[in-house]
Amino acid sequence: MPTDLLEWAAMIYTVLLALLLSIVSDAADFTAGSATARSGEKATGYIAVPAGVDAAASIPVIVVNGGKPGPVLALVAGSHGTEYASIVALQKLAQAADPKDLSGTLIIVPLINLPSFTQKVPHLNPVDGKNMNRFYPGKPDGTQTERISWAIAKQVVEKCDYLIDLHGGDLDENLRRYSYWAATGKEAQDAASRAMVLAFGLDHIIQQDFRTPVAPGGAVTITRFAAGLGKPCVTAEAGHAGSSDADDVDSLILGCWNVARHLKMLPGTAAPVEHPLWLSRVSVMTSELDGVFYPLVGPEAYVSQGMKIGYVTDYFGRKVWDATAPIAGVVLYIGAVPSLKKGDTIAHIGEIGK
Repeated sequence: MPTDLLEWAAMIYTVLLALLLSIVSDAADFTAGSATARSGEKATGYIAVPAGVDAAASIPVIVVNGGKPGPVLALVAGSHGTEYASIVALQKLAQAADPKDLSGTLIIVPLINLPSFTQKVPHLNPVDGKNMNRFYPGKPDGTQTERISWAIAKQVVEKCDYLIDLHGGDLDENLRRYSYWAATGKEAQDAASRAMVLAFGLDHIIQQDFRTPVAPGGAVTITRFAAGLGKPCVTAEAGHAGSSDADDVDSLILGCWNVARHLKMLPGTAAPVEHPLWLSRVSVMTSELDGVFYPLVGPEAYVSQGMKIGYVTDYFGRKVWDATAPIAGVVLYIGAVPSLKKGDTIAHIGEIGK
């Protein structure tokens, strides 16, 4: 073969190899919002939500792209911006995550509801007065909560294989740690999510039922939306009364790492919780009157049906209403502050599964 032909063949080979490596390299990149991380790298950015009928928003996002192939695990928190333990947990986890140790990719969104966080408004987005975890998959032309939900649905939920949604005791909630597991009726998916919640490690687990479709206009959480797309997911809660105690924060971080180990994204094993307390349903108690609330029990108290768990006084201190447990079970959270208006939640009581 002539020398110039050999040189030409070598040049073509070099160009094709470079092109192939470029394609492989590009395929290894992972993007969420403006954060693009190459294989073995970590990147930060924002999920941009354009202005509509109200203000624009920018949601912080971190992508940790492992050096080895594996699943995509999304970790989200801060749908309620004053549930601080969950937000701090994902900030710390994102800082500690090392892509060199990771097989697969983490999408970390530590604070979805920035207006709630910055203005210290519990439960709702103060921009439009809506609950940030009830409107999935959202709408690109809705109010800010709906547009943020749409952006998270597209940039996070649709791109992941598994999802963990972190919450915790809001400013007015004295809460004990627990998690949620939901049945979808799809055997493989339910087995996968059940294994995830056991690996997370919290010993109180609330059972949900996602088998019945949500009525038109009904509330859809991020996990219900993810489950509808066939993605195994769990919710975990730790923290109380707006605090960010180290034990609560660490329990959420450890739970996420345990799930990552269970999914073979990190070395090591995650022993599932050995004796979980399965709670078949949750009864929500609300106040019948405005007034001042005095709790008589704390979280994790076992109560009988009809037992008095607190009372309400008027603004002169005269008792006007006794709060009694509608079912027997365990107190998951109870009101943490005296402020109370009619319709406010007083407590959640979990019924122990049979």
